[in-house]
Amino acid sequence: MSDKLPILYTFRRCPYAIRARLAIARSGQSVVWREVALKAKPDSLLNISPKATVPVLQLETGKVIDESWEIMLWALEQNDPERWLDPDTSIQHQINGLILENDVHFKPCLDRYKYADRYPEKPAEAYRSEGEVFLAQLEQRLKLTSYLAGERLTLADAAIFPFIRQFAGVDPGWFERAPYPRVQRWLQQWLDSELFQSIMVKYSPWQEGDDPIVFPVPRSVLNS
Repeated sequence: MSDKLPILYTFRRCPYAIRARLAIARSGQSVVWREVALKAKPDSLLNISPKATVPVLQLETGKVIDESWEIMLWALEQNDPERWLDPDTSIQHQINGLILENDVHFKPCLDRYKYADRYPEKPAEAYRSEGEVFLAQLEQRLKLTSYLAGERLTLADAAIFPFIRQFAGVDPGWFERAPYPRVQRWLQQWLDSELFQSIMVKYSPWQEGDDPIVFPVPRSVLNS
């Protein structure tokens, strides 16, 4: 059965891979999880995606999707039980704009903040301040609505959450004291969610010949 499923090359802690797995898990679409060691990427991954960045999804047809955003869309187009892809075009426009802001502007600030020693032009605090512009934007949104694009969870929340998680993890003490109580609460809700726990199961890096791991993990396995 598993040999007829799409294959997902992923890395447990990568925020791009996390958001792809969130969408796949929420859709209920089964895939084969192949955990990748970033310092020893398997040839099967390199052969289908020369850029070799996770996540990469290889469909049963052989088609390869190697952008996390496109993997999310693919999964939810199979099944979208909570309507993460909002049919309201105005809301979907907001969602797309937020994700674009995250990916294009916030992510570089996050990288420089997290790896400040690689960017000695400024101290880490300066890069953090640049990233706070986005945090302040999210805080303002969460003052008005329960989630980033309205009163229910959408693709925007799932796509942005892993990056806020990473930003908060650079200096947890600072983040706890920072003036973003709504972002902090929103983040904690994600961290405590069954959905997030279900996509963070630890696996050893995949090697040729390993038994396939079907994802999402059945609830009975999670609770055992």
